[in-house]
Amino acid sequence: MIIGICGKSGSGKSTLAHELERVYGYNAAYLDIDKVGHKVLDNDEIKEELCKTFGKDVIENGKISRKKLGEIVFAKREEMDKLSEITWKYMEIEIDKFIKNNSNDMKDKIVILDWLLLPLTKFYNMCDMKILVELDYEERKKRAMLRDNITEEEFDLRESSSIEYNKEDFDIVSGNRIELIKKTLRKVPDLLW
Repeated sequence: MIIGICGKSGSGKSTLAHELERVYGYNAAYLDIDKVGHKVLDNDEIKEELCKTFGKDVIENGKISRKKLGEIVFAKREEMDKLSEITWKYMEIEIDKFIKNNSNDMKDKIVILDWLLLPLTKFYNMCDMKILVELDYEERKKRAMLRDNITEEEFDLRESSSIEYNKEDFDIVSGNRIELIKKTLRKVPDLLW
């Protein structure tokens, strides 16, 4: 079974995913797809492509600076599209591998995928349950600024490149974390059997 969790920055996607992971224990396998994206930035081929596309200024101390890259890609959707085109093929391989490793006969786990952009990928259609976590803009902004040590302007820039969700595409939509967990736990046994 695959559970997909979506929501904008600061909405509580990862908090919900970690709580579900805790509840299901060894039967759960959690993947924060943002972290996959961060990891692939260490790939030498990707570094080279990013430097060609965005300039050598995105390198800091021999690594891609996510902050510098973010300033470029969050400012314009077409720049974000370029980044996705460069990194996605590598990310897709890692996600496929994670799902395969956790859903074979030996490890039939509940796979939890957490990502803002999940609906734009093939993995969204693979989800047996789709959850949208909502929270108002001001609360999300406070959380993200504190968590990521960013300014209000940086949050607004990030927010401007976010996607809009169609609530009808989700099995569960909620901003109340406790209610969301209860709804999820009630639905999962139905899907498992």
